[in-house]
Amino acid sequence: MAKRGKKYQQVAELIDPDLEYTVEEACDLVKKTSTASFDESVDLDLRLGVDPRHADQMVRGTVSLPHGTGKIVRVLALVNEAKQEEATEAGADYVGLDEYITKIEEGWADIDVIVATPDVMGKIGKLGRHLGPRGLMPNPKSGTVTMDVADAVNEFKAGKIDFRVDKAGILHTSVGKASFDANALRENLVSFLQTIIKMRPASAKGIYIRSAFLSTTMGPSIPISRSSITSI
Repeated sequence: MAKRGKKYQQVAELIDPDLEYTVEEACDLVKKTSTASFDESVDLDLRLGVDPRHADQMVRGTVSLPHGTGKIVRVLALVNEAKQEEATEAGADYVGLDEYITKIEEGWADIDVIVATPDVMGKIGKLGRHLGPRGLMPNPKSGTVTMDVADAVNEFKAGKIDFRVDKAGILHTSVGKASFDANALRENLVSFLQTIIKMRPASAKGIYIRSAFLSTTMGPSIPISRSSITSI
């Protein structure tokens, strides 16, 4: 196992290995574990009691965090000319169609979200092998395929996030930055957890949220008690 740095070891001592923390306690504690010279992300890892191999147990969707993620989101709008002005006025960083399809095929991927209209999906479909592995392929379920381009762009720029459980039943997302105050982190975390709880598949049996950990980008993990999550 790689040796941890002195700063990491010092903040790790703040976490009692025999305890699980409430949502409020975890949000207070995670700020104390941030020691990096940059503004670290605050990340949440959930292990869910689902089997994503079954379509009816796939947990996927979007949520708008009350305080955003603190991250600058670069949005590409792949739309025809009739929608390009709307996308530009809404704040999309890149707007166009054929020229950006070519750029993506050539390996360009300096974007975080792609919003598209249904009428251009026939052209975009061939980008699946480029965008799929990066989680960038537009999809109606994530709100990235829509005729309401301006609303979609505004929501993603304001902090709407797309999430999807992986094949191991793990869900990973960012709920803010270490520079956020503890209350803002708590409100973001609660909003996300409430969304996940509401999305519990009917076919999922047993314990749904099996474990939850909060951490900064470079910091140790803080276990959150399931009882605290189920009571929010």
